[in-house]
Parts: sequence; C-alpha cells; structure tokens
Amino acid sequence: MKKILSLFLLIFTCYLSNAQTVVIPKKETQKAFAKLDFLSIDMPETSIPNEKNMGFSGIHYNLMLNDWAYAGVGIYGAISGERGGFFTLGVNAGIKKYINSKFYIDTGFHFGGGGGAAAPDGGGAFILPHANLGYDFNHFSLNSGWSYVNFFDGGLIKNHQINIGLEIPLNYDYASYNSSENEFKIDALKQSDWNINSKRTSLMLHLNTLKIKGDTQGINNDKTIKLAGFELASYFTKNWFAFVKVDGAFDGIKAGYMDVFLGGGYHLSLNNNSTNILAKFGAGAGGGGGIDSQGGFLIYPDLSLEQRIFNDIYISVNKGFVMSPNSHFYTSSLGVGLKYYVERNGIKSNKNFSSGKFKGLEIITKHDIYFNAERDSNPTEDLHQISLQINLNLNKNVYITGQTSFANFGNAGAYAEGIVGLGLQTNPFLNNKMSFFLQALGGAAGGGDISTGEGLIVKPSLGFNYQLNDNLSFRSAAGYVKAKGGSLSSTAFNFGLKYHISFLKMKN
Repeated sequence: MKKILSLFLLIFTCYLSNAQTVVIPKKETQKAFAKLDFLSIDMPETSIPNEKNMGFSGIHYNLMLNDWAYAGVGIYGAISGERGGFFTLGVNAGIKKYINSKFYIDTGFHFGGGGGAAAPDGGGAFILPHANLGYDFNHFSLNSGWSYVNFFDGGLIKNHQINIGLEIPLNYDYASYNSSENEFKIDALKQSDWNINSKRTSLMLHLNTLKIKGDTQGINNDKTIKLAGFELASYFTKNWFAFVKVDGAFDGIKAGYMDVFLGGGYHLSLNNNSTNILAKFGAGAGGGGGIDSQGGFLIYPDLSLEQRIFNDIYISVNKGFVMSPNSHFYTSSLGVGLKYYVERNGIKSNKNFSSGKFKGLEIITKHDIYFNAERDSNPTEDLHQISLQINLNLNKNVYITGQTSFANFGNAGAYAEGIVGLGLQTNPFLNNKMSFFLQALGGAAGGGDISTGEGLIVKPSLGFNYQLNDNLSFRSAAGYVKAKGGSLSSTAFNFGLKYHISFLKMKN
C-alpha cells in the first residue's frame, strides 16, 4: 500500500510540475529584404510634345518563401520628367538564385495599378517583369538589368528599359497569430528565445496642412491642402530612426494629391521620456490634384514636438516644409498626430519591463470593386482597385486599420485612396477556421475622374476570414463607399489574402 501511495504521489507531483510550466510561444525568424529601384520610362507623345522620360522609383518589401523564391508588395512614384503625382501599388514575386557567394540572378514580376498626372495610363493595370544580375556586399546588395513596363488596360505606356536596384536585408522575428493577447511575466520570458535586445517602432496617424507659397500653382496659389495619413518609424539606435510617411488630400483642392516620403531622423527625449523632440528629413514623390510638382521629386524637412498622454501614446505637433528642390512647389507644413510607441520582440533594454504580451498583426492584399462608380465627366462604370490593408489588434476583437488602394481596371488609372479606421471581429469558430468582421474606414481619395469632390470618403464593410494555414487566410467583404462633396456612392465588394502573425510587445 505504501508503494502505491508513493507512486501516486510521484505521478501527482510530476503532473503539478508540468501543469505549472509556462509554455512561451516559439520565436520564428522570417528572412526578408527591402528594395529601392529606379527605371527611366520612355513616355509616348500625347499631350506634352517631346515629353521627357519619366523617372520611376519604387519601394518594396519582400519575404523569402524559401532559399530562392520571394513575394511582397511595392509602391512606385514619379520623381523626374513631367508627370509628378504619378503613383502605383502592386505585388511582387520572383526568384533570387546565387551563382556563387557574391553574384546572384534575380528574375521577377510586379503586377499593380495606378497612374495620374493626366498620363496615358488607361485603367491603371500594368505589369513590370525584370531580369537582373546582382552583387552581394553582405550588408546590402546592388542589382541591375532588363525590365519591361506595360499599362495594358487601354494605356499607352509600354517599353523596355534598364533598371537599377538597392536591396537591404530586413529580417524580422514573429510568433504564431494564435499566440496573440497571451501575456507572460518577464522571468518566464528570460528563459525563452525572446531573451534578446528589444526593437523600437512607432506608428502615427496624423492630419497635416500644406500652405502653398509662391505663385507657381495657378488656381491653387495660396490655398491650404488638408491631408490625412500615417507614418511608420523604426529605430536602429537609441536616437536615430528611419521612417516612411504617406499622405493624401481630403480638402482644400481638387481631390488627387498625395505624397510618399522615405527618410531618417534624430530623437531627443526630455522630462523622463515624457517629452520628445524629433528632427526629420525625408525625400520622395508627390503631386496630383492640380498641383504642379514638375517631375514629382519632393523633400521634407520637419521638426516635431511630442508629449506623452497615456503609457506609450503621445500627441505630436509638427512644423516643416514640403517642397521641390527648386522651390517650384513650395509649402509650409503644420500637423498634429497621435503616435504609438512599441518596444517589441525582445526583453533586453535600458527600460525595466515587467511583462510582455503578444499582439496580432495582419497584412491584407486584395482586389476591390466599386459597382457603377460615378465619374465627373466620363460614363459611369465599375471601378477595380488593388489594395493593401494593415490591421493592428488592440485586443482579440478590436483592431485599428489603414488602407491604400490604386485603380487597375475601369478607366480610372489615376484614382487612389488612403484611409484609416476601426474594426471589430468575432472569435474564430468552425474548428477555429472562420471569423466575421465589421469595419468602418474614412480618409482621402481622388483622381481618375472619380467623383469624390475634394477627396473625403467613408467606407463601411462586413466580411469574413477563413484560415488556410498558420499564417494565411482567405478574406472577403461587401460594403458601401460614399464621397462627401462628390457623387461617388457605390456598393463595394473585395476578396484577397491575409497574412497574420503576432509580435511580442513589452510592458513596463
């Protein structure tokens, strides 16, 4: 009897020990790279006699699917020539195969939509295949070769050209999306793969105004452009960071203006990290909405003041300039934003963390259709768009979201959107495969003769997700889009793929 009791006690003790073991989600590493590329497009002669080549520059982010294949997304903008305000969005896929330790062959394909600046872009759909030879310098690589652009849906832009690209490895760590909202004490995390240096990231939603200076903009002289957009920054030291900033006009001028900037800055913290001063400088592309930005290349010097209002949330006020280098387009910028700082994917820092919580992140590529989209002058027809949406989960059922879309079919190549909002989603059911969501977005939209007035739209929708594997889901939704001050009032439908992961957010 004593032996039986002893055996039972041993089994029970082992059971309690195992039951109390904390299972930390596994840290995975995704190999990825960012790419900046440039190509000079020979433009057909249409409304501009002897038109110069359009300098077309892109920003891409690609995930390595295995040792040789990649896929991702990219956005292009005009930075030279005479089509400032010409923008596109698309998806990438390709093969990157090393010949030896340094040289590699990169063959790939980009499909997207967009246009603008009265260019002969048709419906906006285009293809851009390439075949390049590259050299790896360890921390970055350069490649160049042949490429071909074709705006095939009624557009006239079609030719071969040389392209050149710069690639920078940008890997990231993540955990399964199913781990989101699980929280762990710092002592438990110290025993896991997450016992590494944390990385700092910030996301800001903002409103900006651009007061046009000088007398080079015709009917837009002295007007104030109102814009909405977002800024994403990643810190590579305690004080230095890189950022990408995207804005679209919703009031003040005819709809259609947008700008995209890539840059860097310095962050100075005061008052026990409650007050921040940031100096930034960016360069990028902008134009549209009747704004004459010539080739489209713009610079963006800026100074921001931030004050903490709650934990990691700050209110930001910025003052700067958005201008072409020769001051043909010259504005004074003033804005306000709400910024969220995140210490992520590591517990080692100069801060004292008490715990970490895994937060869900979703990236969606999809095809949108607006049925019978009203035009200002052209006949009404359906509008098709390629869209990129990013969701950050606040908890398991609430998320904030941002979306950008560009026309690719429907005779509206210059139409684009930049909208933000809030969403609600159900807990998964049907073997944790299915969930429903409801979201409402609003922001800037215009171009392509779509009747959006000065650019403000609202866009509610209802849809579902169906999980295909740990990281991918099929996503579809139906809804409605309405322009304030314009005639656009259409039912909408979309479908696409959702890539979902979670990251470790540290808490003080």
